[in-house]
Parts: sequence; structure tokens; C-alpha cells
Amino acid sequence: MELHQVRYFLAVASTLNFTRAAEQCNVTQPALTKGVQKLEQELGGQLIYRERQLTHLTDLGREVLPMLEHTLASARAVRCKAQEFQRKEIAPLKIGLAPSISVSLVLDPIAEIAKLLPGLRIELREGTAEKLVDLLLEGEINAAMVGDVQDIPARIDNWSLFAERYVAVLAPTHRLANRPSIGIDELRETILLERAGCDVAPKIQRSYFPAEPPRLGHCSGHDLHLQYMAAAGLGVILAPEHMPRLPTLKTIPLEGDPVSREVRLLAVQGRRYSPALDAFVKVTRLRDWSVEVS
Repeated sequence: MELHQVRYFLAVASTLNFTRAAEQCNVTQPALTKGVQKLEQELGGQLIYRERQLTHLTDLGREVLPMLEHTLASARAVRCKAQEFQRKEIAPLKIGLAPSISVSLVLDPIAEIAKLLPGLRIELREGTAEKLVDLLLEGEINAAMVGDVQDIPARIDNWSLFAERYVAVLAPTHRLANRPSIGIDELRETILLERAGCDVAPKIQRSYFPAEPPRLGHCSGHDLHLQYMAAAGLGVILAPEHMPRLPTLKTIPLEGDPVSREVRLLAVQGRRYSPALDAFVKVTRLRDWSVEVS
């Protein structure tokens, strides 16, 4: 099925006159008639009754009319979108963020890129580091910002942007809330809220709880759930200091040598960068993150 055949049929369906339809399509009448006949052959039935004074659609013609109208409209929309993309009027960029990565960290880079690419269109996706790697490889996102991630595939380029320490996040009514810092011994006596699948958990275990496991309370795979539990006084969260958090919560540094993590930028190696992705990678890699995370 060719698009010009669909266009010819729709013109006849609209005018119910082969001569006017040919003029509308800017082709000769024999060429239009031949195109409609080929479409009928491909669909296996007559679409139009050809009568001198009473041309009209067959039952099959009426049945397929809305679908063919949709087909032609979709083709035109695709062509228009492609032209806008080539002229850089549209510059889509899909960025994946790990749940503990604050969206505020990417807002300034995005604003900077938008000055260069007025058609920039951002889509933010959230997922675990492993899920974001899968989305990158599948082409569902263009770049990702994650924390510590294990076993990065060879096809993934990754750049370290900055390091951030882990802090205690707790309710202002918690018994430790007024401390300038929290000692390791106090931490070991505190009920901690557990983040299911936390990639830094082994590092926290080795640093703060080498002899015996921490006192774990409630558990969730979602940071926001844990924050609401912390706000209710149900325990303390150990989280990266720039993780998005509820305004009702406090953060307190940990004494001693704090656990930290690296925030990394990921993209697929060898894949051709769009102008938007190229700009995002360059801006984030060259940015002075010490100002952002100080």
C-alpha cells in the first residue's frame, strides 16, 4: 500500500468525483484512477462504485475510510516531526535519575542547554541504577545519573561527577535531632530504616557495623516511604546528603570517616549523540560540581 494511493482514495471519497479529485491531488485522472485501482487490488475489494452521476463508496470503502484517514494523518505528522527535528526545532532528551539523585542537580545544566537549543524537550525517568542501565541499552533514555553501581556493562560510558557523603536523616523530634553530629556508638544504638536494594548497604555495614548488624526497623524500596516513616519518628535513614527529602526532616552529619558515594553520568558507548545529548554530556562533565554540592 502506497501513501499516494491512500491520498487518491481519500480525495475521491471527499469529492465523489474523479475529475475534481485528480485536480485536488494535482495528477491526471488516469493516474488517479490507476492508483485507486491498485489500492483496491491490495485490499481485495472494490472501494468505490464508479457511476457517471452517482459515484459513491462501497461498504468496504466506508469501513476502511477512517483507518486510511488516520494512516495519512499519521504519515504527515511523522514527516512534520522529522522536519522539525532536522531543523533542531525539537531536541528531545530523556534523562534517567536514580531515586536518591536530586532533580535540582540537573536543572542548571538543562537551563544552560536550553539557551543553545530552544526546542529542547526534557523527559525525566526514575529507576534503580540497574534499571536505568537497561533503559540506556534499550534506547529508552539517553543518559542517566546514578550513585554507586555494580558491574557496569562494557558498552556503557561512565564519568564520575562528584562524591557526596552519607548523613543521618531524621525527624526534628527524634532524640538525636539536636546533636551537631552523631557518633558511631550512638548510631549503633539507633533504629535504622532500611532501603531495600540499597547499593551502599555493604559499605555502610563494613564502616559502621563491622562486628554486628545494625538495628533495622521498617523497610521499603521507595525513599519517599522511608522519609514519611522517619518523619513519624519510626527511625533514622542513612542517605546521601543531597537526596531529595521532605522539608520536615533534618540532616545531621556522622562523626568519623563518613561513608560516601560517587555520582556518575552514564551514556551508551559508540552510539551517535543527538545535539541535546552531546550538550548535556559536555555541560555536566565540565561543570564545577563542588559549587553545587557544597
